[in-house]
This record gives sequence, C-alpha cells and structure tokens, in this order.
Amino acid sequence: MNVPVRMSLDILAIDDEPLALARLELLLRDIAGTRLAASSDDPDETFALIERCRPDIVLLDIEMPGTDGIALASKLAQMDGPRPFVIFVTAFDQHAIDAFRAQATDYVLKPVTHARLEQAIERARTLVHHQRMSAQAREFERRLEEVTQDPDARRDARDREEIWALRGSDFVQLRIGDIERAESERDYVHIHNEERAFLLRTTLGALHDRLGHDRYVRVRRSAIVRLDRISSIRDRGYGDIQLRLRSGAVVRVGRTYLKPLRQRLRGKDCVSKPFC
Repeated sequence: MNVPVRMSLDILAIDDEPLALARLELLLRDIAGTRLAASSDDPDETFALIERCRPDIVLLDIEMPGTDGIALASKLAQMDGPRPFVIFVTAFDQHAIDAFRAQATDYVLKPVTHARLEQAIERARTLVHHQRMSAQAREFERRLEEVTQDPDARRDARDREEIWALRGSDFVQLRIGDIERAESERDYVHIHNEERAFLLRTTLGALHDRLGHDRYVRVRRSAIVRLDRISSIRDRGYGDIQLRLRSGAVVRVGRTYLKPLRQRLRGKDCVSKPFC
C-alpha cells in the first residue's frame, strides 16, 4: 500500500539535553510532512504532553535523570486505544534489545543524521497510516451500530470509556462514568470521583465536550457536575445555591448558571421543588 509522502505527522520530542532537542527540531524542519508539536527536557511531562498534543510519534531519549526512556515506552505500550509510535534517539547502543521489547519502532543513535532520522520517520509514517485506516474502519463500524442502538445504550458505552489523569506522580486510567465533577485551575482541571481527585492538563471546556453535555452541566465558570450525581439542592437565599452530590461534596452554583441549570433539572426528580 502506498503511503502519501506528505501525510501530516505530529511529533513529540523528549530529551534531557536542550542541545539534542534543538538538533532534532532543526532536522525535522527538512523532513516533509512532519511537525514538532512539542518538546521537553523533563521526561516527567511525557504523559501530560501526549494527552495534550496527541502526537503520532515520540522521539525519546533513554538515559535521563530520574527516569528511564525504556520504562516510559513500556507504559506507553500499555495504553488503550491509539498510541504514539516510539523512536528512541540515544547515544548508547546497549539498550537496543530492551527498546524493541518495549515495542519501539526504531532505534537511532546519536549524533543523529538527517538521513537516519528521515528513515526512522518514514518507517513510522507507514505504521501511522495503517493505524489511521484501522481507526477510520472502527469509526465507520461504530456509526453503523449507532443506527440501531438506542440513546441510553450509547451513553452507557461512553461511560465505559477511560481517560488518562494524574494521581500523585502516576498517570492512571479513569472511567468517564466515575467522574462526578471537575473544577479548573489555571492550565489544569481537577477531576473528582466519589473517592479522590485527579489532575489533567486541559481546559474545562474541552473536558466537558469529551464527557458529554447530556450528562454533565456547567454550574459556574470553573466547574461542571454530573447531573445524576446531584442528591439535593439548597437555596441559602440571595442567589446562593449549593448542590450536594452523592459523595457528600458541596458545589456552589454561579448566578449566571442558575437558569440553564433549572432548565436541565426541570422534569427530573428534584429535592428542592421550588428551585426546579
């Protein structure tokens, strides 16, 4: 199968040496159909950058302070759904066997030449092409199933989907159906289930789109809650409305969001009938 030469590829580069990152950026400029979506000299940012940028390829160093590129690649290989292809870029040749055990696409030795990097990129480009074709086929099959599937079944399927979020120093998978609320703070969103909080680098609007506007409602500029997790509503007077969730958490409702919240709750079993 012929792969379009200029098929766009988004690339993430991770290396603790700034000069190595600068070298990769310079070489990528001369490789058709590639874009350096992001780069970092901090390997601990790898999963956050993958979540934010959704790269097709990760150029990854191996020996870095505080972490190991092989271990990062092994975690990437365990991700569900489409995941980026890893090309190791390192000054050491003794890790090659472990690298391919971690499902590396290629292993490029430093100093990196344009020809060798382009060869590795083209190998990955073919794999990305097949991945995209498979994803399109799955999406077509999913849409066919939706024709005969009722709305409740579609929502249940979305609840079983998972997202990657940060818990402490570890990235973990969190079921969408377990998320009861989310609150934004600067460039991050704090996601809560009934037990603990998780951290995700995204915008609240983007997360709301992903979770679904049919099940989650904006209650103030910096917070959304899941409708079926609201257990009671308390009007403290003077426009001070509080939601109590099934977990016991209390969430304040912003004044400008009262009317749309009333509309969403109207017709449902509300604890506070005057509010509805």
